[in-house]
This record gives sequence, C-alpha cells and structure tokens, in this order.
Amino acid sequence: MKVEKRELKVVFMGTPEFARVCLDALVGATMLIKVATVITQPDRPSGRGKKLQSSPVKNCAMQHGLPVFQPEKIKSKDSIAILESLGADIFVVAAYGQLLSQKILSMPRFGAINVHASILPKYRGASPIQQAIVDGETSTGITIMQMDKGMDTGDILLKHIVDIDQEDTGGLLHDKLCQVAPIALLEAIDLIATDSIVPIKQDSELASYAPLITKQMAQIEWNKSPKDVVNQIRAYNPSPGAYTWLDDKQVKIWRAVTDETLDTNNRISGKIVGTCPKNGISVAANGGIVRIIELTPSGGKKMSASEFMRGHKIEIGTKLEYKQTI
Repeated sequence: MKVEKRELKVVFMGTPEFARVCLDALVGATMLIKVATVITQPDRPSGRGKKLQSSPVKNCAMQHGLPVFQPEKIKSKDSIAILESLGADIFVVAAYGQLLSQKILSMPRFGAINVHASILPKYRGASPIQQAIVDGETSTGITIMQMDKGMDTGDILLKHIVDIDQEDTGGLLHDKLCQVAPIALLEAIDLIATDSIVPIKQDSELASYAPLITKQMAQIEWNKSPKDVVNQIRAYNPSPGAYTWLDDKQVKIWRAVTDETLDTNNRISGKIVGTCPKNGISVAANGGIVRIIELTPSGGKKMSASEFMRGHKIEIGTKLEYKQTI
C-alpha cells in the first residue's frame, strides 16, 4: 500500500560548514520539505581585524532567501516565544552550538532530530570527528538521532558508516562526513514523512564522550606511543593544530609518520634522534620514533621539515617539550 507523504515544515538549527551542507540539502530536496526559518549563532568577531563574521549556515540561508533568527540564548523567554510562533512540524539540528530545553524539543509534532558525526552511542559530545582519530578508530559515521534532554542520548533513527583511512586528518574526515550527512538526513526525513521510522534505544553502557576541544588537548605528548602521537597530529589538523615546544617557541606539527627503521633503545621521549633533509625530523616517543614531515615554526609559515632544516640548525639530542600549563 502506498503511503502518502506529508509536507513537513522544518525549522533548521545549525552553525558551521557541517550544518551548512545539511541545510543546503534540505532546501534543494525534491521531497515535501519547507524550510520555514533558520536559526544559527550570532555573528562573531573573527580574523586579525576582529570583524563580525556570519556563520556558514547564515550565509547559506541568506542565499536562499530564508528568514534567519540568531538568539544569544535559545532558551530565553523571548526565544521560546518566537519558536512557538513558527509552528514547525520538526526541528532539524546540526552542530548548532546551544543546548535545547525539553520544552523546545517538545514543540514540533515530530520533535527534534539531530545530525551527529559519529556512530552513537560512541563519541557523544562536541568533538566526535577528532576524538575518533585520536583513539585510532578505523570507522565512524553519521547518526540521525531523535533528540531528548540528554547529551546525544536520544533514540537512533538512522546511521551511515564511513571508513577512516590512515592518512585522514580531522579536516579530511570532516569533509567525508559532510558528503554523507545530507544523504542520511534526507533519508531519515523521508522515513519520518511516511511513518516508516523505527527508533532504536541507545545502549548507554557502550557510550563514550568527545569533549569540547581545548588548546591543551592539542599539545603533543611525546611519552605516548608513536601511533598515538601521529593520531593526535592527524586529529587536530587543521584546527587547532597539534603543537610542541622547541627552545621555548611553539611549533605546530601538521604531518608525521611512525618510523620503525631506527633503534628505539634508551631513547628519551621528545628528544630529536635524527635529521635528514629527505626523510624529516625523527623524534623519540614511547617505544618508537615519530618522523615529522610538515610543520609551522613560531612566527613562520607552513613548510616541510626539509625546508625548516635548511633555515634552522637542529641538534641531535634537542628535546621537544611538553608544558603542563600555557
């Protein structure tokens, strides 16, 4: 029996590029979707001049001629009154950046769904893309979730798996997930519109958490294994950028590999044990060697390790430091 689809009046909430691709897909969908209003974070100062910058979602909404609402606090009395006046059938949320109260989640007849960049219940929280790489995962994905008052604890509506390659950085994996997220979102909305969705409860015993990224988290810990160090460097490329300290100056490391060709006996973690214009800068880690391929010196530009060595004298035995406080 053919199920007739309902037209869904959508209010979209999101802020960064990951959310923008989802909004763009909703606007361009051929199914019966009407994006009534877009909610995003207020314009923020950015760049050297600290000029106010609109979010990618706001820019997308303006291009499509959609109304935009940018509350400082989505849970304020005035914001709630505006949300109630919109008469949405469903809220679609993707990396919005503010928590929604249960009152807000209960407003639409189909509630609120979230586009999350992991396979829940793994990596609930703010940094699922980076944390998956830090932990050495070989796959992740997109989960469409029915939102509840918890932190990414709602029922799973749909999920798509995405492989993590060994060369994937946080930026590359983000781009992969940006290709899959709109597909998963439209598929889920189609199922909702035809009453075909089957929610699945999350197993909280399998849950893990991906915290908000701090600068300290991106500082390289050389006492970890070479694989863990390389995963840390991959995860925080391009933002905020993994870094270390050389002669009390911060150096960002963009690309590195493990190196099993050097003797690792009696090595002190963080010490430079080899320099080669062709192969890069070799640094001792816990039980092995990390070879730095690409970096940015303090006050400089991104360059290969070979370029860096041409302009800087690097002594064998020099230690790359980890500082407890910044």
